[in-house]
Amino acid sequence: MTLKEIADSVELLAQAWRSGTRIEGLSALPSSVSEAHAIQDQVAAVLGETVGAFKASAPPGLTPTRGLIYARMIRRSPARISPVETPDLGVEGEIAFRFIRDLPAQAKPYGRAEVAGAAAVLPAIEVVSSRFHDPRARPPLEQLADCMINGALVTGSEIYDWSHLDIAHLHVALLVNDKPVLERQGGHPTDDPLGVAVALVNMMRDAGGVKAGQIVTTGSWTGLRWLRSGDRCAVQFENLGSAEVLFDG
Repeated sequence: MTLKEIADSVELLAQAWRSGTRIEGLSALPSSVSEAHAIQDQVAAVLGETVGAFKASAPPGLTPTRGLIYARMIRRSPARISPVETPDLGVEGEIAFRFIRDLPAQAKPYGRAEVAGAAAVLPAIEVVSSRFHDPRARPPLEQLADCMINGALVTGSEIYDWSHLDIAHLHVALLVNDKPVLERQGGHPTDDPLGVAVALVNMMRDAGGVKAGQIVTTGSWTGLRWLRSGDRCAVQFENLGSAEVLFDG
């Protein structure tokens, strides 16, 4: 992408955030993960948004990616979110980590033990929503430029001493309107939630690092489900806790 194409994409997405309207797509497609990340960062700067969390993905053998989650779109469970804020109403049950101390920029990659020692673990619901009319039809790098089509993050209670938990293989249940729609043992896309958190920290090493209080959510255990206005959704992780959101108002 040229600098002008990046600037045009930033303006399109920023205006969609400001107005709550949808766009068909960007005027030009990002050609790399770094371009899509740059668009995210510039949109946040133009809007004056504080980054409170990240969604991250680190599939084996592929370039890891991250999506910014604005602080104002992070809600404590039990949460109530208006469908006006997140009109697509997609939900994913996830395990997230909140950093309890800064992990600043540095040349050397961070290791698993360092990241684990700097983070509490918590259940979360990622609310999937987009600035595009038909987000799932957009190319992956275009979705990435739109913060990986993130709408909001609902967070449950944190556990600080979680070394006893086998966090890759917990039992998970997803309930919609109090009815179970999924139950299984495990289900993380890479069987390694902590590995995704480590990847996020290392992605941010040349972008100022991560700050105490920021959160990373690490991938869906429950698949992506589309709900309707008035629906209530809860995710429950055995020995970890739950998070709940009501789409209303």
